[in-house]
Amino acid sequence: QVQLVESGGGSVQAGGSLRLSCAASGYTHRFTTGHYCMGWFRRAPEKGRERVASVYLSDGTPSYADSVNGRFAISQDNAKNTLYLQMNRLKPEDTAMYYCAAAFTADPGFCPLSDSDFDYWGQGTQVTVSS
Repeated sequence: QVQLVESGGGSVQAGGSLRLSCAASGYTHRFTTGHYCMGWFRRAPEKGRERVASVYLSDGTPSYADSVNGRFAISQDNAKNTLYLQMNRLKPEDTAMYYCAAAFTADPGFCPLSDSDFDYWGQGTQVTVSS
């Protein structure tokens, strides 16, 4: 089993920055030796869960949703088993609960786009951006 715990959420004004962290524990040694991805998703009030960013853990290849590309950066610290999301130039529409997730990928080098393909989830951390 894998446990994921997010932190770093909070309230910020538009244009500000936040860095989210996701600490992974449990059966994680295969993450960087096999075909695994980790990612960030978010759910805004009355909206579905959407992918924000993901990374193929073996080589660090990132992928971003168009809405955050150029503003957000996903990174990993394998020694700490921690995933990060640096969020810059935040907008009110970025307000959401942010979730960390992990998935096995059958397509090496490419991460799933759908949340239904991710197997492990954290509890989420709230990000609120005021105008």
